[in-house]
Amino acid sequence: MWFDRVGVDDRGVHRKRVSRQKEDNDVEINLTPMLDVVMIMLIFFIVAGTFITEVVIEVGRNQTTNQASSSPSENISILITASNEIWIHGRRIDARSVRANISRLHAEKPEAKVMLRAHNHSQTRTVAAVIDNCREAGASNIALSTSK
Repeated sequence: MWFDRVGVDDRGVHRKRVSRQKEDNDVEINLTPMLDVVMIMLIFFIVAGTFITEVVIEVGRNQTTNQASSSPSENISILITASNEIWIHGRRIDARSVRANISRLHAEKPEAKVMLRAHNHSQTRTVAAVIDNCREAGASNIALSTSK
């Protein structure tokens, strides 16, 4: 090109070399869109986190003592086996007659606690039904324990 030469051209005009602009071979990564996405996700998770509520059931555990109870017969004892059989005071009871038996025993001893002992492999449905029947029979002090 005519402007690449340094010196005087044929017309006698002194020309200087015009330098070309250097091409950048360095690749730049534009982080702005990524930061926008991160900020939007952050806002989304903060807002979504306020709508999540956890359902918690608080279980009150009483301190146990190593001493044996002075009168264990005061309690109404219920046993649920692994095969979901219900035993009250050593007698096998049908699931439909739990409420009647508990209301009878609770009428005899109104201050008695209901001690429900369920096997680890018993169904939760059976345990919940027995607890509901105990409450419907008027017994409010129910203790639950599990056994293997």
